[in-house]
Amino acid sequence: MALRPSLLRWAGQYLVSMEPSGSFAKGTAIRGGTDIDIFASLSSQVSESLSVIYNTLLNRLRDDGFGPRPQNVSIGIKIGGYSVDVVPARRHGPTGEFHSLFRRKEQTWTQTNIISHINTVRNSGRAEEIMIMKAWREQKRLTFPSFYLELVTIEACRGHKVGDLSQNVWTTLAYVRDNIKMGVFIDPANTNNRISDDLTAKEKQDLADAASIARQATNWNQIVE
Repeated sequence: MALRPSLLRWAGQYLVSMEPSGSFAKGTAIRGGTDIDIFASLSSQVSESLSVIYNTLLNRLRDDGFGPRPQNVSIGIKIGGYSVDVVPARRHGPTGEFHSLFRRKEQTWTQTNIISHINTVRNSGRAEEIMIMKAWREQKRLTFPSFYLELVTIEACRGHKVGDLSQNVWTTLAYVRDNIKMGVFIDPANTNNRISDDLTAKEKQDLADAASIARQATNWNQIVE
C-alpha cells in the first residue's frame, strides 16, 4: 500500500500494525462514503503524548504529499482517488486490542477497541439497514459519525425481524426523530466514552428534523436515491 512507507517513516520500529477498520471491516461501507479506514497501531513503548502522536503523523502525511485533513480522531487523505481515514493509536500493553487515541476536537484522549467495534456491528445482522441509513446521511449531507449511526440503527431495530429491510429503516428513522436528541449511546469497548457526546445539540436537532421529513415521504426515492 502506498501509505505504508509514510507510516514506517513516522513510527519506525514502533508500528505494530496497520489494519482496515471502520465501515470496510464491518461490511457496511457505501459508495460516496470513506472508502477505507486504516487503524495504525503503535507499541505501548512509545512515550510521546497522544497529541504528539497525532500531530507528527499529520505532518508526516503532509510532507509526503497526501494533503491530509485533520478530523477528530482520524486524518483524512486521498490515495489514487480513494478516500482514506487514518486513525493513529497507542496500544495499552505489549498484547491485546485496547488502544488509546487522541480526540482533537476536545483536546483529550479516549480508550477504544476496534475489534470490539467491528464485532458489535458485524454480529448485529443489521448491515443492510446501516448502509441505507448511511446513504441517507450522505445524500442529505448530515453530520452523523458512522459508529454512532451504527449503534443507533442496531438499537432502533432491536426486537424487529431480520430481513424486513424497508420496515426496519422506517423504524430507524422514527427512532432518530424521537430519540436522537436525548438518547445516550455508550462505547461497548469503554463505558466512560459516550458516543452520543460526539454530536452537538444542533447537529442532533438537524438529524431529528431530517428524519421527521423522511418519515413524511410518500416514496423511497424521496428518502434515498
